[in-house]
Amino acid sequence: MGNEFLKIIEVEEAKKIIKNLFKETYKLKSENIPVEDAYNRIVSEDILSTIDLPMFDKALKDGYAIKSEDSFEASEENPKILNCVDMVEAGSFSKKTIKTGECIEISTGAPIPNGADAIVMVEYSEKLEKSPTKDIAILKSVPPTEDIAKKASDIKKGKIILRKGTILNSVKIGILSAQGKYDVNVFKKPIVSIISTGDELLDKDEKIELGKIYDVNTNLIKGAVLASGGIPLTKGIVKDDYNELKMKIMEIKNEDNGSSDVIICSGGTSAGVGDILKNVVDEIGEVLIHGISVKPGKPTLVGKIKDKIIIGLPGNPVSAIIIYSIFIDPYLRLISKSSEKRNNKRRNLELAKRIHSAKGRMEYLLVQIKDDKVYPILKDSGAIASLSYADAYIKISKSIEIVDVGEIVEVILF
Repeated sequence: MGNEFLKIIEVEEAKKIIKNLFKETYKLKSENIPVEDAYNRIVSEDILSTIDLPMFDKALKDGYAIKSEDSFEASEENPKILNCVDMVEAGSFSKKTIKTGECIEISTGAPIPNGADAIVMVEYSEKLEKSPTKDIAILKSVPPTEDIAKKASDIKKGKIILRKGTILNSVKIGILSAQGKYDVNVFKKPIVSIISTGDELLDKDEKIELGKIYDVNTNLIKGAVLASGGIPLTKGIVKDDYNELKMKIMEIKNEDNGSSDVIICSGGTSAGVGDILKNVVDEIGEVLIHGISVKPGKPTLVGKIKDKIIIGLPGNPVSAIIIYSIFIDPYLRLISKSSEKRNNKRRNLELAKRIHSAKGRMEYLLVQIKDDKVYPILKDSGAIASLSYADAYIKISKSIEIVDVGEIVEVILF
């Protein structure tokens, strides 16, 4: 088993390899799910209307369905008197046909009775209490089609109501519900299995002891995968044991339903005696990247095992989340169809403290923003506290050794 890095590659070359790997390995899939579970999912095909909306001419206001000509020249001083021959509420309909001089009381949403071509709002009418024949005084002239929604005026049967690629929010789900749809075809989210490796790691239920630390990366990466539009599956902690790690990866590889598309391991990627992921992938798959000219995160590993992508992130949480954000998040978003780009907000702000950078490697540095100034967080990549302070990160070119106070830097907000 070797303990050296493969050829260290530059950042842009690594991005190109990873992008091509996702493109070649991941096959875009769709699934049919209940409409009520479809919030924030992406429609995988054009959806056509199966019915007209509205399905009938309907009243837009409470009032009286009339022949519009019966209201002409009506006013409060000169009301027109019509005989009310029926009442219809939403969900029912009238079997009567309105004749000249007649009206039907109607509720919002109810079908327009035969013979009527307009609605007079209840505010412009008056019931004549002493009238033995339920006469109604119409106090305003209305034109034909007043306050009537015509059949199919909203959506016509056979027309596209949602296009492929539409993100289903509450409004779009409402459109589907109005069509009586109870399921919808959406793009399937990529499934990501997460493994944390290390003899020093403890689960949250275990008692802390000297030399041990609680596992940070499982939940850190789980949250990141969710934000990228994927479905995380946590596979627990694996000790620094070649056979144990190999068995865990093979277990994921051979899942009955083949569910996982990507495997992410944190730890086990450095060129050290106890770091074994490269050797496992060498045996059962192919290592494409082992070492990127970047700080932090130089020992990042990328490979494939049959039809699954495997990513080895550094064990230090800061390194892990930065490498994930730069090299993994954009491509998970691409295959999840949540977005082809991250919606990170970028700002150009003034640096408040000098930065010394190691020349020769691209550096990504966590920063805090106070009063529109950028303060670098100068802690090592294993310092958990830096994550709580961090608002963003900045990129420092490999040719730059010093970024001085007062310089304008681009910050990428988390």
